[in-house]
This record gives sequence, structure tokens and C-alpha cells, in this order.
Amino acid sequence: MSELRFTLADVAGVRLAVSPVNETVMSIWAMASPVHHPVHLPWIDRARVTLRRPEVAGRVRPLLELARPRSWLPDFLTPAARPNVEMAEQLEQIAATPPAVVVQDLLATTPRLPLSPFGLALLADPRGLLPQLVDAVRVWYDEAIAPDWPRMRALLDADVSYRAAQLAEGGAGRFFEQLHPSLRWLGDRVVSDDPFERDFDLRGRGLTLNPTLFTGHQVLWNLLEDSLPAGAYPVRAVGTLWEATAPPPGDSLARVVGPGRAALLHLLETATTTTDLARLTAMSAGGVSQHLAALHAAGLVSRSRQGRHVLYRNTDAARVLVRASRGGDSIG
Repeated sequence: MSELRFTLADVAGVRLAVSPVNETVMSIWAMASPVHHPVHLPWIDRARVTLRRPEVAGRVRPLLELARPRSWLPDFLTPAARPNVEMAEQLEQIAATPPAVVVQDLLATTPRLPLSPFGLALLADPRGLLPQLVDAVRVWYDEAIAPDWPRMRALLDADVSYRAAQLAEGGAGRFFEQLHPSLRWLGDRVVSDDPFERDFDLRGRGLTLNPTLFTGHQVLWNLLEDSLPAGAYPVRAVGTLWEATAPPPGDSLARVVGPGRAALLHLLETATTTTDLARLTAMSAGGVSQHLAALHAAGLVSRSRQGRHVLYRNTDAARVLVRASRGGDSIG
């Protein structure tokens, strides 16, 4: 069990953000242990093919050795993410980690498993070998994550929007207790039912929370003294991630609203931006916008603003139509 102690400044400093590097690093767990991540089997099959390519396997090896199943990750490898951060910025942050912090974070992982050969080498020469690790993360993102990132990002952004609304409406106590079943709010602290046994004072530094696809069933914490406090929690609706992005042949919803608008409604079970919808459907951004305007006017799509983005999502009426269509019932 872990405890995170909050000041008023920490409560005010709770932030939600999507971390591309978290998904890249933690995806190794899913690929190495598919039995524990069955929802990701479509991605795992593709990722394993990618990893069999010699030019990928050799460069990714440092990451594979640090992100082993059942191992703890060094905090510097999953830094706290600010809102709208891009992968390149996070890679620069990892590359700039002071050697003393690399050593400290590596040693903090050893109670669970001893360091791998690359981990031991990095411990001995953090300045010389850290660039190899950064390159490994970059290559794995480019080869295995980037092709599916629009779909992943849409689901993660939708969760951030949902959780931000919870925080605004219910305050910190209710927010944390709804975030994950293992968390309890005790007035000035969060108690986490986990095996990590940390007692940590946030000391006014706030807490960044990242929804993630590959954590399994636990909330994971970055809680070393030289790390910005952060937590990674399982994203909602992960089971929808690899669903088909187009309506099936003969889809009754497509007969009613047209195939383009039907494709959007099948995707809008989670809140998504126009840009991501265009990437997922191969439509032009202008075409997506026209369809969304018509669906919004018909009361089938709602929209809300999250930072710089406008998110679209099905209304209750649209959800009824989509469920009927998937169940094979005629709706037209």
C-alpha cells in the first residue's frame, strides 16, 4: 500500500495529460506477455512481426531489456507529461536526464528484479549509453506505435476529457475515488492499494496523471525524490481500441445516414477530434467536418472543447442507432 500526501498546492496542481513515451515504453509489456493483455492481440501480432526485422530488433534491444515483464521501470524513462506534449519533446527530456538520476532510478528498480545486462552497462556508463536507450525508444515509437497513434491518441484524449470533467464537477476527493478502484481519498492524502509501499509527500509539486493503454490493472507511480510526481492509470474503454473503424458490409446504419457518417458514428463511442477522425477514416478533414456538422444538427453528435481541441462524441440517440446496427437489427 502507498500513500501520497497532498498540500492545497498539490490539489490545485493535479493535471491530466497524454504521454506518447509512456505508451511506447509500456507497450513492451503487452508484446512480451500477451496472455495478460488479450485486448491488444491485434496490435501485438503486428508488433512482433516488426520486431523480427533485424534492423529494428538490434536498435530496440536496450528498451526491451529495461521494460521487462514484472520489472519496475526507472522513473526517468517515463517522465511526467505536460498537456499536449509531443514525442520529440519527451525524448529530449529523457536524453537530458543527469547521470546521477539515471543511476538512482536504475537502482530503485532492483528490489523487483536484478538489472539486465544493458541495465548494468547503463548503470556503469549513464552518460555514454543513454543515447542508445533514447534511440531505442524513438525507433520503437516510429515502427510500432506511430502507425496506430491517431487511434490510440483519440482514446487517451477522450479519457482526459472525461476525467477533467469529473475533477471540475466533483472535486479532488471524488475524482480520485472514481479514477481507479484501488484509490481512496482521505482528506489530505491518496491511499493506493498496491504492492509498492511508498509514503510520499508531494511537497507542493502537484501530480500529473496519464491515462495509459498498457498498464493492465494497476496505477503506477513515479515517486522518486528527483522525479516530478506522476501516475499512470488504465484508460477507460480500452476494449474498443482495436474495433473496426468502418461499418461492416450491409450495415443498416450506413443505409440510413450514408457510409461516411456511419463510419464516424461507429468511431465516436469515445470523444475524438476532427483531425483524428480524418486519419482513422482516410477522409479529408473538410469532409469529416461537413459530416460532423450534419450529425450535430440532427442531434446525433455532441461537441466540447478540451484545451486547443474540439472533441466530438455520440449522443444517446446515436448510441442507440449504433448498438442496433451492430446487433443486426434493422433501423431503416
